Amino acid sequence: MKTEAKKIKILKILEILRQNSDETHPITTTEMINMLANDGIEATRQTVYSDIKTLNDYGYNIICLRRTVNEYFIDDGSFELPEIRILMDAVQAASFITPKKTAVLIDKVAALGGSYKGEILKDNIVTFNTAKHTNEQIYYNINELTHAIQNKKKVTFKYFDFNVNKQKVYRKDGGLYKENPYSLVYSDDNYYLVTFNETFGNITHYRIDRMETVQTVDEDSNFPDGFNLEKHKSEVFGMFVGDKYKVRIHARKYLIDTILDKFGEDIKLYSFSDDEIMFDAEVQVSARFISWVCSFGDSMRVISPQPVIEQIKDYLKTVAKQYE
Repeated sequence: MKTEAKKIKILKILEILRQNSDETHPITTTEMINMLANDGIEATRQTVYSDIKTLNDYGYNIICLRRTVNEYFIDDGSFELPEIRILMDAVQAASFITPKKTAVLIDKVAALGGSYKGEILKDNIVTFNTAKHTNEQIYYNINELTHAIQNKKKVTFKYFDFNVNKQKVYRKDGGLYKENPYSLVYSDDNYYLVTFNETFGNITHYRIDRMETVQTVDEDSNFPDGFNLEKHKSEVFGMFVGDKYKVRIHARKYLIDTILDKFGEDIKLYSFSDDEIMFDAEVQVSARFISWVCSFGDSMRVISPQPVIEQIKDYLKTVAKQYE
């Protein structure tokens, strides 16, 4: 029984250190002894020192601060407060996470920092101005799609939009889609499934929160060899696909940060004048890409190729007609 009690005591000391200490809030030997006593476990200074030495011998990095009284904290590579804060803010800001699930995830993420950090963070949550989706099936969808991708299997699902009365309207008259899943992608505040559509022979995207009855099919999935997801993401704007072009763009230099955010820091920029830069990028030219270029007014313009320029002209004419 003494051996079993010692094992429990060591485990309890480890739990106490993880939940109640960090580098800025170390815990004293006396405090540990009192916490153990609250759980009906007897301990002395000597046994606590011995147990901490044993934990360190077995790879746990418990730091001792030698002060008037010794103080301890565990440095086990777990999440630091700023890291937990980033995760919590990401959960708060993500629109695809429902309000109900947001609250659950916030509690779970806060718990990664132990009781002290968790309480501090929960008391200081920033509320983002984010419209949250309401489809609770998204978590089941993500789980099922992840399983299919890992096992290289096809999936079926129903896909819907909303009408003016906020009612679901199913595409294909409620029929099933069958797709070859490749990856899950987070873009423009939404979660997407990237698939290969065998009927049309192209890459397609579906919003996961617009899916229902997602099922893995016992058929091997097919996907084009050499597909580069990162390159694809840089070419597609807002998951809207279109014909691929290599476009040349002139832009004012104050837009350099915006351009790097959109196309990545590997893109080559060239000085064109004192106030302008030039760059080439391969993009799938869709309405989203055209509206992105036009959103900068006379600070950005496509120089080539001519078919893309003509598409932009047609887009601007269509918009102008709405205000005649």
